[in-house]
Amino acid sequence: MISLLLFIIVVVYVLLLLFITIEKLVFKGEWDFILFFMVLYLPFYTSILSIVYQATGSELIVAIFQYIKELLLLLALLGFFFYNKNIWSYPIRLNLVDKLFLSFTALASLYVFLPLGEATLLSKLLYLKGTLLIPLFYFLGRNTRMNQKSVTRLFNLIMLVAIAAFCLNIVEKVIGAHFQQFSGYALFNFAVNGIDPTGNYGLSWTFETQTSGMRLASFFSDPLELASSCLLAFSTGLIWYLSKEREQSWMYLIVMAAAFGSLVLTASRAAFGAFFLMLLFIALVFRLYKLLGIGTLLFICFGAYVMFFASDEFYYFIYDTITFQNASSLGHLVEWFLALDSIIANPEGIGLAMSGNTGSVADEFRVGGENQFLIYGVQLGVLGMFLYIAILGFGIYKSLLVFRKTEDSNTARIAFVTAATKFGLLLPLFTANAELYTYVSLITWWMMGYTLTAYNQLYSNLIITTSNPSQPSV
Repeated sequence: MISLLLFIIVVVYVLLLLFITIEKLVFKGEWDFILFFMVLYLPFYTSILSIVYQATGSELIVAIFQYIKELLLLLALLGFFFYNKNIWSYPIRLNLVDKLFLSFTALASLYVFLPLGEATLLSKLLYLKGTLLIPLFYFLGRNTRMNQKSVTRLFNLIMLVAIAAFCLNIVEKVIGAHFQQFSGYALFNFAVNGIDPTGNYGLSWTFETQTSGMRLASFFSDPLELASSCLLAFSTGLIWYLSKEREQSWMYLIVMAAAFGSLVLTASRAAFGAFFLMLLFIALVFRLYKLLGIGTLLFICFGAYVMFFASDEFYYFIYDTITFQNASSLGHLVEWFLALDSIIANPEGIGLAMSGNTGSVADEFRVGGENQFLIYGVQLGVLGMFLYIAILGFGIYKSLLVFRKTEDSNTARIAFVTAATKFGLLLPLFTANAELYTYVSLITWWMMGYTLTAYNQLYSNLIITTSNPSQPSV
């Protein structure tokens, strides 16, 4: 009964979302509406596929829901070219991050055809498809201008997702069960991805701590993806709280509280550390010294709770993590050493689909996989790894410059969230294949592209036509 009800909800939700998005993309030429679709689809992506398979048992029907996002992305790209009447006179001014992205994209595309690695051509193409989503969303951001209403809608949707996720977390905590135990997560993973159920909850070890405590994921694919999304939600709530009148800002406190609450319930050590690093970064770079005090107080309170009030189970969970006696922490170290050994032995890389945790990477060929930087290093060599690092570094730096210099409040908000979230994600990138968390990954890459168009305006004196907000210069 529950599975049927969930299936009906999913079908109605997706069809309604599809109808609105296609109308905007095809008939109104609002190709940038694809961003709103992704905000409302990607957080639920794995849950949608699981629920559909549980109700239908059909991999074909699952594939339809699986490739909806790619088809709509194609429509958005076609809309971009079709509705840009002056496409052949489109002014282009490349900044450093643009050039780095073009180099990274060209290198990844080249490695599909180089005779490196044991992966098949199909596996390489599938891996490339996932990799190219990053520069694609950056490109969409570079070519989008939004009015105040659209920017507000974007951030409202991000905050709505955060609150909805926390509400479901509360339900999970109250009933003592994961949402994935009802959505068909284990059945979907076994039948479609060939992954056997593991752990005490019949899902995977990711959904529990070493001491068998629950790690909640709400409607996200796993606790780690939810944890990374909390960084995006918290920074969004924070900038709106700081930039609105105090009597109108109470709801943003709720968003920040919901994001922090979900973060705690994920029991993600890397994301929890990343959260405090993000607070430190925001406080120092954006000169929000009161926030530094609040972050320090929260850290002290957390330490006191662990030392004096936490259960023995939670105490030793933290202690084993810090001393690297936790099995998961040791697993990270092993994966890093394997990846580093491969990079040292093969600085030119060993080919696409040879590292990482995507479905296109065969287990028998996988080298490393729990560090996004090393994953690219294993596959694309030292050059590919440093291109990715440079994109992140310069992208964060230029986003900071835009935040400080722009006079447009909406652009400043997007620049703030870009810099804060991307910096916060650096630690999870060291411990996971974090670009697989498509919701926070693709949305923040879009934000970076959007921000760097403003950078070109500020630092290159580039004149951009404003008559059509969807057709800026690159």
